[in-house]
Amino acid sequence: MSDWVLPDEILAEAPSHTPLPHELADLELLLYGAYAPLRGFMSESEARSVTRTGSLADGTAWPVPVTLDVPMDIARRLDDPDPKRRVLRITDPEGAPVAAVECNGLDALGPDMVRVSGPVRRIADAAHGVFTGLRATPEQAKATYTKPRVLALVAERPLHRPQLAQLARAARNLAAHVLVMIPTGDETNGDRDLRLPTAALVRSVLAAKDRLPTATVLTVPLSKRGDRLRDGLLTAKVAAAYGATHLMTGPDGLGGGDGVRSMVPRELAYDTRDGQWRPIEDIEPPFRRTALSDAEIADMLDRGFGLPEWHTPPSVAAELRKARPPRRQRGLVVFFTGLSGSGKSTISRGVFEALLEDGTRTVSLFDGDVVRRLLSSGLGFSRADRSVNVRRIGFVAAEVARHGGIGMAAPIAPYEGDRAEARRMAEAAGADFVLVHVATPLQVCEARDRKGLYAKARSGEIPEFTGISDPYEEPPAAELVIDTTDITVGEGVEQVLEYLSEGGWLEPIGLRLA
Repeated sequence: MSDWVLPDEILAEAPSHTPLPHELADLELLLYGAYAPLRGFMSESEARSVTRTGSLADGTAWPVPVTLDVPMDIARRLDDPDPKRRVLRITDPEGAPVAAVECNGLDALGPDMVRVSGPVRRIADAAHGVFTGLRATPEQAKATYTKPRVLALVAERPLHRPQLAQLARAARNLAAHVLVMIPTGDETNGDRDLRLPTAALVRSVLAAKDRLPTATVLTVPLSKRGDRLRDGLLTAKVAAAYGATHLMTGPDGLGGGDGVRSMVPRELAYDTRDGQWRPIEDIEPPFRRTALSDAEIADMLDRGFGLPEWHTPPSVAAELRKARPPRRQRGLVVFFTGLSGSGKSTISRGVFEALLEDGTRTVSLFDGDVVRRLLSSGLGFSRADRSVNVRRIGFVAAEVARHGGIGMAAPIAPYEGDRAEARRMAEAAGADFVLVHVATPLQVCEARDRKGLYAKARSGEIPEFTGISDPYEEPPAAELVIDTTDITVGEGVEQVLEYLSEGGWLEPIGLRLA
C-alpha cells in the first residue's frame, strides 16, 4: 500500500531511476524508519557537513552521508519550478517503482552526475535481495521482544560454537532478549580470508538458530562504507532504532553509542576436559583449545576437510561446505589481462585446451575478439564501450563459475576499475578469482603486431588504442604475472596450470603441462 499523495498521472510521468545497491539499501532503511530522524536523502552541503562534523544541521549525531546520485539527463527533467514536477520515481533492479523522492535540491557533482536531495515516500514494498521474508520494521521487531533489555548482534560471519557461547553468556548476564541482525546490503560479507555471498551467510546463521537463546533473527539491509568507525556508529544507530539496549562488538569495541551500550565479549576457549567453552584464562594450557581463525576455517574448507564438531555445529558446517566447497570443485574465474600482442589469448587458449583434454573440470573461454563478434557486437572502442565489454565478459564468466565451472576470459581489460568489478562479480557468485597479468612489454608487443594494429594506431587510423593513445593501468596485485618475451607459449601455459594446481583448483594428475 502506497503512502504517496500525488495523483497517479504525476507519478506516471515522473522520471525513473534505479539506484546503486548501497543507495537502495539506504532507501529501505529510510522507509522503515531505521534511519530516524532522517526522512530522505541529503544534499551535497549536508553530506559534507556530516563528513566533517559527524552531525546533522540540528546537531543530532550522524556518522555517514546518506545520498542519492543520478545521471545529468534525469536531473534536467527534475529542474522544474512546479514542485509536483520535481518528483523522482525510484525503481528496484527489476524496474518496479518502490518509492519517490520529493526533490528539494539538485547539486551537480561534475559534468555527468547530480546529487538529489529530499524526503522519500513509499510507493510499494522496497525490500529487495535475498531473504526479504526475514525483514521487519523496528515496530514489528519490537513486538517480538520478551524482555526489557535487548542485546543486538550484527552477524557478519557464521556463528560457530565460541560465538554462540559468548552470545549466550552475555544474554544470560544481562537477562536480555537477543536480536540477531544479518546485514544484507552488500553482495558479500566477511573479510578476505573468508568472504561469503550474503545468501550463504544468512543460511549459515539460520543453521545455528536452534542453538541461540531466545532470539529474534532479522535481515537488515546494512551496507558498509569502508570506514570501520563510521560503519560501527551507523550500526549502533540502526540497532537503537530496532530497540537494542546493548550491542555486542568485536575486540576493538567499535559499534557503541547513540544510547546503545557496547559489549566486548570475553575471549573463550574450548576446555577439552568437559567440552565446555569458558574464559580462556580459566583453562589450564594443556586442556585449552582456542577458536579457529577465519583463515584456518577457509583453509580447511578449501582442502575439503571437515570442520571439527567441537568448534562448529554440524548444521553450520554443512552450510559452509555448500557455500565454499573444496577448491577442486569450486567455481573459478581465470581472468587474463594484457596489451594486444602480449600472448594472453594464445596462453588462455592453451590452458583451455589442456583442461578440455583433462576433462575433470567444466571450462568456458571468453576471448576478447570472439566476444566482440557475439556478446558485444554493438559496442565500439570508446572508453565507455570498452568498460561495458569487459564487464559483460566478467558477468558471464562469473555465472559459469557460480555453477561450479571455470570461466576463462582474455580481454585487454586496460582499466583497473573494470577488473575490480569482474572480481566483485565472481566473489558475489561464490567463486574464486585469479587475475593473470600477461605483462609483456609494449615494445615486444608492437614488434609482434600480427594484425598490424599498432602500425595503424601510430598512424592515427585507430584512435584510443591501448598502450599508444590510451593508457593501460597496470594491475597492482595480480595473482600471477607472466612475461612472454623470452618464453614459449607452452611454458606460459605451464605456469598457469602449475599455479592452479598448487592452489588446489586443479588435480595435478592427468594435466599435460607442455
